[in-house]
Amino acid sequence: MFGKKTTTSENILILGLGGVGFYLAKRLVHEGYAITVIESDSRLIRYAGGNIDARLIQGNAMSIECWKEVGAKNMDFLIAVTDNDAVNMLSSMIADRFGIQHKIARVRSLGFGKKDSILNAQDLKIDLFIHPEELAAQEIVRLIKRTAGNEIIDIANGQMQVVATRIHEKSPLAYKKLKKISQIHNDFPFRVIAVARGITTIIPGGEHEILPQDQIFIMAGNEDIPLLMEMTGIKQHRRHRVMILGGGLVGSRVAELLGKTVTVKLIEKDDKRAEELSFRLKNTEVLHGDGSDTNVLESAGLLDMDTFITTTGENETNIMSCLLAKHLMDTQHPDLQGKQGKTIALVNKEEYLVLAATAGLDIALNKKILAGNEILKFIRRGEMLSVAHLHGFDAEVVELVAAPNSPITRRPLSKVAPLFYGKIIVGSVFRDGKWETAVGDTQIQDNERVIVVCTSLHLKDARKLFLA
Repeated sequence: MFGKKTTTSENILILGLGGVGFYLAKRLVHEGYAITVIESDSRLIRYAGGNIDARLIQGNAMSIECWKEVGAKNMDFLIAVTDNDAVNMLSSMIADRFGIQHKIARVRSLGFGKKDSILNAQDLKIDLFIHPEELAAQEIVRLIKRTAGNEIIDIANGQMQVVATRIHEKSPLAYKKLKKISQIHNDFPFRVIAVARGITTIIPGGEHEILPQDQIFIMAGNEDIPLLMEMTGIKQHRRHRVMILGGGLVGSRVAELLGKTVTVKLIEKDDKRAEELSFRLKNTEVLHGDGSDTNVLESAGLLDMDTFITTTGENETNIMSCLLAKHLMDTQHPDLQGKQGKTIALVNKEEYLVLAATAGLDIALNKKILAGNEILKFIRRGEMLSVAHLHGFDAEVVELVAAPNSPITRRPLSKVAPLFYGKIIVGSVFRDGKWETAVGDTQIQDNERVIVVCTSLHLKDARKLFLA
């Protein structure tokens, strides 16, 4: 029923299985790409062998014989994501000699790849530089500047937006089914596209009931966001007081980016690092102390903060410190029902992401997923106009174009939706020069742009619906 195309014809070579390499291989195999991986660590090879249906080669990325063995001349993409920047950059130059058209490299240093760098992208033959720490820092800054800790994602070139918020006991949406909510609030089009309950992500239908403590994503047109904020009780304003726990690459970069416009305090456990940062970050108050200690947080002024961010290298510290900070801020202002202090945690273990987001943290970010999704967007750019991952959710928002005579164009959505109930939602369609909320009677036409929401594992099925 999905048409003829089930796999892509593109071959991808991945160097390195640590972190983002494993994440990408897993995602790309599921979407039908032919994946070959070179990894020197036999332990990682054995683990991947039991989890990924990919061609796995134990070898050295710097061995030309190894490149020949994997058939590098037949590859369409190189993704160099080893832990060594130099290896990744040199690999892109080797890939270019083998005729690999698209080269992607993970490079932590910001001193490479820019137009004014000594070695720019053209010199290194790299089409896409991936800076994981910079991506994480920029995303945290975007979240702080964009809204009051409630996430807003721009899609469709900013014409549509997705708002994330947690439902409280007194929310006007609590204890109501979605079809009832749409009947009550019918003065502008919107759609609840994802719900996180416990550690489960739900792609909801009309019969789903919204409950307190649910974290939900709502899609609406850019011009309707103020009405949506009013309807849900979300207050949107800029945050001005931020506390950061951890002065590593991400934490110090966030402080550097925010320091000129936002009041920032940074707590660093290592005394030498704290001293170094105090000289380097001119617009940030740097404090030396253990941010997992209640007394340290309170004496540092936590109760006066609007947003608390944890960016240490320890997942447990980041999660538990955020929960502690959240508790302290909410205890100070119990009348605000959890709206006083917002928390953002950097969580490097993928398995902890949903748990962190549903345990009470407002937003949990993962460098590996941020980097991986940036690479996925680059690879898919020919067929997907935009891709956004919902932080803390096992869900994606994608903009697709309906190929002529594709399955999605053959029947109204009410006939297609039951086949993918709980897995895929068609949220909006671009028609007559504007985005319209898609409903049951909507029938997608050839070549129309459509916004789709689906669980990560069903992205492949969503793509098939739009292929001829």
